[in-house]
Amino acid sequence: MIPLTKDKRMLGFRLLSACPDISHFVTTRYGGCGEGAYGTFNCSPFCGDDEENVRKNQRLLLDALPVQPAELVIPRQVHGSTCMVISDRYHFASPDEKKEMLEGVDALITVLPGYCLCVSTADCVPVMLYHKKKNLVGIIHAGWRGTLESITFWTLTALKENYDLYPEDFIACIGPSISLESYEVGEEVYEAFRKKNFNLDSIFVWNKPTRKHHLDLWRANELQLLEAGVPIAQIEVAGICTYIRHEEFFSARRLGIQSGRILSGIMLTKKTTYQMPRFI
Repeated sequence: MIPLTKDKRMLGFRLLSACPDISHFVTTRYGGCGEGAYGTFNCSPFCGDDEENVRKNQRLLLDALPVQPAELVIPRQVHGSTCMVISDRYHFASPDEKKEMLEGVDALITVLPGYCLCVSTADCVPVMLYHKKKNLVGIIHAGWRGTLESITFWTLTALKENYDLYPEDFIACIGPSISLESYEVGEEVYEAFRKKNFNLDSIFVWNKPTRKHHLDLWRANELQLLEAGVPIAQIEVAGICTYIRHEEFFSARRLGIQSGRILSGIMLTKKTTYQMPRFI
């Protein structure tokens, strides 16, 4: 990944940075005002941090972006597979209506400029999407449960089936998250993937000394992108383990659930004529 700010507060992807009509970022732990397990740059409002610190950090984030978003769209994620389109219905909704609409959402899509689509992670996988031809952006939160439900694959499949948005025209970027080396899981997780007929040999490794399975969420989501039809040359994997590099990135396994979150965001900066009138 490449630095977007001199103070390492935000990083970006090379593939997306080459696209002139979008803005994107992945936050680190540097440069904010949080303390302890929230220190110092937590921008997520859903992890128990002091609300004033979150507001200050969000303002620091907005001020550092080259194009000011009209809004940071941050859903309350539930490790599910629901994808929501940010459309005119959302644009004209009241703040309370918007809050309700974003409950239980783990993937966002839009063609509206100025709406910065975000997901919050602290070991789970953020996946950013950009459709080059239709000028559309999306973002996905994929923990092990979302990966089990194939949220990445089904989001792309739904876009193709409902909107003729072909996966071969997408750029997809997998952000900082827990690595295969660090992600030890219980037998129940292994069995859940087996029952869903995943190719277990491609995403699990058996650790003989600990007698535990390790799950590769990076590879699992990359395989879903490839299965959907995204070319390998248009996929970028950050390769950054949040558990190992917990001093730079939030990691719930290292810091506990009551800790900060990485905020990953992507936004269109120019208007497109393409329309997405309904929810999927």
